[in-house]
Amino acid sequence: MALRPVQVNIKALDASAVGRFWAEALGWSVSGGTPGVTTYVGPVGGFVWPDPVSICVDVVTVPEPKTTTKNRVHLDLATTSATHQAELVTRLKALGATPADVGQDEVPWTILADPEGNEFCVLEPREIYQDTGPIARVVVDCADPRAMARFWDQAMDWSLHEVTDDHAVLRSAKGVGPYLEFLRTPGVKTVPDRVHLDLLPYPGDDRAAEVARLRALGATDLDLDQGDVPWTCLTDPESHEFCVLSTS
Repeated sequence: MALRPVQVNIKALDASAVGRFWAEALGWSVSGGTPGVTTYVGPVGGFVWPDPVSICVDVVTVPEPKTTTKNRVHLDLATTSATHQAELVTRLKALGATPADVGQDEVPWTILADPEGNEFCVLEPREIYQDTGPIARVVVDCADPRAMARFWDQAMDWSLHEVTDDHAVLRSAKGVGPYLEFLRTPGVKTVPDRVHLDLLPYPGDDRAAEVARLRALGATDLDLDQGDVPWTCLTDPESHEFCVLSTS
């Protein structure tokens, strides 16, 4: 029994517009979704779900705009050189990204927000992210990286690369795709996550059994008035929302 993260879910007033932004930002394509409801963004080359390497982006329409509170889950984008970083920032701004102030000091990366205010970072070139694809890592703010590492290391089939008091890092056991990092950050979660992870069982595994296993690890059921849907909404030990999807 195991789960794998397959997509980052982003809520938006206009899923189509935000989906187009992220497709252009990542050099990917709008590959599926339900018109007016969801927009799925994945690597160019034909629609494949789940993608065997990448964590893709699924933008979902919601009626509420993002609050002014900083998201506690965000994407970091990889670059290959200082020139690439500068060119990517310029291109993203032309696509509708805006500079974001999250209280950062002088840092070598650039913090931007997508057209609906979702923060993300364009990292300076780092050797560790040269083989991740356009998304270097998914970053989750938390109070206790060690506790989060214990939960997520058991929740998924990814490998735990590093854990300290300040951060915990996981990546696919196959050594491909982006990293998942839990970063110790001041403050606590006060609003629902605008961005969250969606997990998927492997073929032949039972979603209900996987959900029961997650509950035993410390996950909590989340009622969003979602009704009868083919996924289960949960929260992790620090109340970050995530969903367990169906394989069919």
